[in-house]
Amino acid sequence: MFSLRICGIALSLSVLLCKSLSAQSKPLFTTPLPTGVQLDPVGEGVDLGSLPINLVITPEKDKAAVVLSGWREQGLQVVDLKTRKVTQTLLQDGAFYGAAFSPDGRRLCISGGNTDLLFVYAWKDGTATLENKFELAKAKTADATGTSYPAGVAFSPNGKFLYVAEDVGDRLAVVNAATGEITQRFPTDHYPYAVTLTSDGQVFVSAWGGSTVSQFRVLGDGTLAYLGRIEVGRHPSALAVRGTKLYVTLAGSDQVAIVDTKLRKVARYLHDAAPGAPPEGSTPNAVELTSDGKRLLVAEADNNAVAVFDVASGKLLGRVPTDWYPTAIAEVKNQILVLSGKGHGTHANPDGPVPLTNWPNEKPTAYARTVEWHTARVLRITAGAAIG
Repeated sequence: MFSLRICGIALSLSVLLCKSLSAQSKPLFTTPLPTGVQLDPVGEGVDLGSLPINLVITPEKDKAAVVLSGWREQGLQVVDLKTRKVTQTLLQDGAFYGAAFSPDGRRLCISGGNTDLLFVYAWKDGTATLENKFELAKAKTADATGTSYPAGVAFSPNGKFLYVAEDVGDRLAVVNAATGEITQRFPTDHYPYAVTLTSDGQVFVSAWGGSTVSQFRVLGDGTLAYLGRIEVGRHPSALAVRGTKLYVTLAGSDQVAIVDTKLRKVARYLHDAAPGAPPEGSTPNAVELTSDGKRLLVAEADNNAVAVFDVASGKLLGRVPTDWYPTAIAEVKNQILVLSGKGHGTHANPDGPVPLTNWPNEKPTAYARTVEWHTARVLRITAGAAIG
């Protein structure tokens, strides 16, 4: 097992804010984890709900909206970045990955996963209030699974439409943001996942179950024109874009594809396999460029780390240890936020070895999946300095 401590580089993370969690009244977590790994995270921990999988920074840059997609609860949590506290928890019947603010900052859309719904919240004075629900599909499968399963989402530049990856439907839907009417639908590769919008009016959609990203052009009214698919590699998931470069995490091959959006092909790959390990197993699943564009941050879910790459050279500079299974990264105001889907870890079922005897109606917290503590980590960057 390789070490996740950072060697040979000076990360400009001021003191790393390693507050002890022992003073909080938490259960005794398994150490090492059931996987055999010893966690050694850096940064200040914030406890969240079940399986935080994605986040977006609020328009005011002082809060983060976090999507919960776990077994215990699903929905939206709002975290104050100054106080490090959850200020709102809004539960939904389903939630999966997608989160986006409208261009005017007045609405927040969260994808509803298995419910086939989009949840639209009014955003005012740092608070979200449910405003509407848009249904993308009425039909369900025989086992009551959604047939749309909205995942990644983005607003059109004019705010009139939502671009929604329909994960089970293998489509991108263009949805009227005022009425919920589906204006267009385009086929994608299998299991479309993330959606991103470029500054020059292009939309890209990754397809986790395939090997391509789909490319679209935004028309004058906000609707889309299909341009084609770009082959990138197995399990494309999270997306980040800067200028004419699109960064695509390839969860199945420990790589990040860098796509030239003008030439419409992969320019090069970054490799993030763990040292001394097989070429697959890091599971890169989230990506973020630092504000100066010099560093690329890649969440490695199965390394329990964030890899730091030099953008110019493609060199891996080092890894930042996180909690269990990092799922999302964002940078705001000299802070880096890292969500971890499994958090501090887990511990034994509180009511013995057969928790399903009193689940789900009587005491659902008897199930081990409900006693994982999920987290966000906050790492500060020294003013004026970049990571590395």
